[in-house]
Amino acid sequence: MKPYSKLLLVFSVLMILAMTIYTPVHAQESGAKLAEDASSAILIERDTGEIMFEKNSNEQLPPASMTKIMTMLLIMEAVDNGKITLDEKVRTSERAASMGGSQIFLEPGEEMTVDEMLKGIAIASGNDASVAMAEHLAGTEDEFVNMMNAKAKELGLKDTNFLNSNGLPEANHYTTAHDMAMMARELLKYENITDYTSLYEDYLRADSDKKFWLVNTNKLVKFYPGVDGLKTGFTREAKYCLTATANKKDMRVIAVVMGASTPKERNRQITEMLDYAYSQYQVHKQYDRGTVIDQVKVNKGSKSKVDAATAENVSMLTKKGQSLDGATEEVSWNKDVKAPLKEGDTVGKLTVKLDGKTLSEVSLVLTEDVDEASLWQFIKRTSSILVGKK
Repeated sequence: MKPYSKLLLVFSVLMILAMTIYTPVHAQESGAKLAEDASSAILIERDTGEIMFEKNSNEQLPPASMTKIMTMLLIMEAVDNGKITLDEKVRTSERAASMGGSQIFLEPGEEMTVDEMLKGIAIASGNDASVAMAEHLAGTEDEFVNMMNAKAKELGLKDTNFLNSNGLPEANHYTTAHDMAMMARELLKYENITDYTSLYEDYLRADSDKKFWLVNTNKLVKFYPGVDGLKTGFTREAKYCLTATANKKDMRVIAVVMGASTPKERNRQITEMLDYAYSQYQVHKQYDRGTVIDQVKVNKGSKSKVDAATAENVSMLTKKGQSLDGATEEVSWNKDVKAPLKEGDTVGKLTVKLDGKTLSEVSLVLTEDVDEASLWQFIKRTSSILVGKK
């Protein structure tokens, strides 16, 4: 064998070995025959957003009641930022009560708490409850729809357009499997949402003579271990749809199917996608959400240094059996971290790399508010610096 041939052989072997150390996850793994009955589908890991499987995932389609994932996201966001509370009363308008399709049979003028309305939306897919909450949050459903589309834009979802809060058929009301998965991923940041979506059955008006039994439209929360959400959908135009999430083996997965022919086919396809995820992949979790990584310097702050923590779980997804030995972490700070700042403000990012490839990138956020330094604090700090230089 000629010298250059030997070198070529050695180089080829080394390249093959390198590729076996870490193989990045690619969409549509070869040989994975999933969601064959669906118009579109996608399967992602929640922490990393990595796609394990997709089929026509950017095709614009009617989402039916999966629309309510965005409705629930805006409700949970409002609860989280203190705009509303779970125990405050929501009044039902004539318009909300008139919604057809799936409903919890709200009457005009009837009041329920936000907590009860969320149950009605998450479990029974109440179109009336969705409109009641939309009006409660934004004044009118039209204004709420503007909020929905603004949130979609904020999330970078370019193939989504909402015209109502509940998914009842309207021309030009559409999304994609990909965008639906991203909305679900964002909703799952509010961990208590699964307190609602995981319930198989519950009651509304439990202490009245109008007791109403709720049964989850997502049967997988009862029949597939680990499934704790999220939302079904059906109209003649959309056919049978489901965005499901499961949490097993310290790995949360989101699976979306749109346009299945029957509810049985919808559930079968989601089940097969979840089986595929848990049999073929594993998550390497580095840090939990909220782990303090380092302190960041704050210009003109009442404190000169403040703890910065991970905004999300820091995880890496690989095929089973693959190693992440040799992975490195890099912390980079925003250029001008200047007070005043609020808890949760992004001040930098943590990047995990292997062989120059980015495996995970998560924002670092402040763990507390930082006010501007008072004049006295500024003078004291400046004086100590000058003394230290002597």
